[in-house]
Amino acid sequence: MTMLTRNRSYTMQRPAREKFATQVNAETLNAIRALAQEEGRQLQALVDEALADLIEKRKQSRPRPHVMGAYLSSHDKYANLYKKLAE
Repeated sequence: MTMLTRNRSYTMQRPAREKFATQVNAETLNAIRALAQEEGRQLQALVDEALADLIEKRKQSRPRPHVMGAYLSSHDKYANLYKKLAE
């Protein structure tokens, strides 16, 4: 196997990457740079990890559709009771 072939197979296994630009609070950027240096990792690796964590957190915080449907149905049925309980 040649070096070129090895590099191609390695490249094919990695997820596609895309560049983007954004702005962030200077204090946050300094903290993340320090963290990357402490961990011996690249800044982009920490950004990838942070974005993946945010996506997972948001997915988990959404109620499932059937649960939300049951809640809304209950709210319609027992709205007066809920108002009295809230008083």
